[in-house]
Amino acid sequence: MNKLILLLLFLIQTAFTGHIVAKELPDTVYTGIYFTSIHDIDFRQKEYTANLWLWLKYKNKEFDFLQNLEVPMAKTTVKSYSTVDSTDGMIYILMKLQCVMKDSWKIDNFPFDRQKLRFSIENSQFDSDALVFEEVTAGRHFDPRFTLNGWTIDSFTIATKTKVYETDFGDESLGKPRSEYSVFRVNIGIKRDAMGLFWKMFLGMYVSFFIAFIGFYIHPDTVESRFGLGVGSIFAVVGNKYIIDSALPESSSFTLVDTLHGLTLLSIFAVIVSAVYALHLIKKGKIANAKFLDRLVSAILLVCYVALNVWFIWQAV
Repeated sequence: MNKLILLLLFLIQTAFTGHIVAKELPDTVYTGIYFTSIHDIDFRQKEYTANLWLWLKYKNKEFDFLQNLEVPMAKTTVKSYSTVDSTDGMIYILMKLQCVMKDSWKIDNFPFDRQKLRFSIENSQFDSDALVFEEVTAGRHFDPRFTLNGWTIDSFTIATKTKVYETDFGDESLGKPRSEYSVFRVNIGIKRDAMGLFWKMFLGMYVSFFIAFIGFYIHPDTVESRFGLGVGSIFAVVGNKYIIDSALPESSSFTLVDTLHGLTLLSIFAVIVSAVYALHLIKKGKIANAKFLDRLVSAILLVCYVALNVWFIWQAV
């Protein structure tokens, strides 16, 4: 009954005014993309470089994407080629871009990490009331032959969304500090080919541990040799960690790199503590007890060290 009354009131208003006020629909920009290469992935600087083709098809000449194209996350954008065709009442733009993109990396599981590269475009002059993107999904969106050194692309998605800016950009006619812009967005999932890199980065750490571990097979009263191996191994592990950290962005979380190096340092420290106690037993004349301690601690430490390494690496993978 209420709906019927509202409909009658609407018809009466229309009869008196002679027209119906309707909100103008935004124009659609049909958008496609094709990546020819992704390279220069820089973990330390949190950026990567992408070469791509971008094409847009729309009716409104005022959109002018040659001037108004915005790539929000780009450090630099170079337009090396562009062409415009305006047949059949539609404007078709094809352009080739090279973009240096800034992004954030998740390094908790490095080097067994998986990253998501994000790319998006907007029109800097027209908001979502005037312009909306619609993705063109036909065909491929990246060249399957290009080499992404050390990485494998395992997902590729494109979508259109509305991005909200909590500001009016100085336009007081908006009435509230809120602006909405249509966004064409690409998410590329990449997975690192990690095993070779893992051994390249961590082999020195494992060698350092086993050098310290050899101390268990040196006679307990040979103090200089046992302590020298342990202390030297600690410095080698610390140096190895600093080398790896220098290639990674700063992180407040405890990463796999921190875990494995911390475990190795604690294990080497256990070797040194065991050597100290074995020397204490030697001075009391308990040589048999010192040798038994070395055998017991070496067996327990080796099993725990290998098992924990396998566990942490398996969790990361």
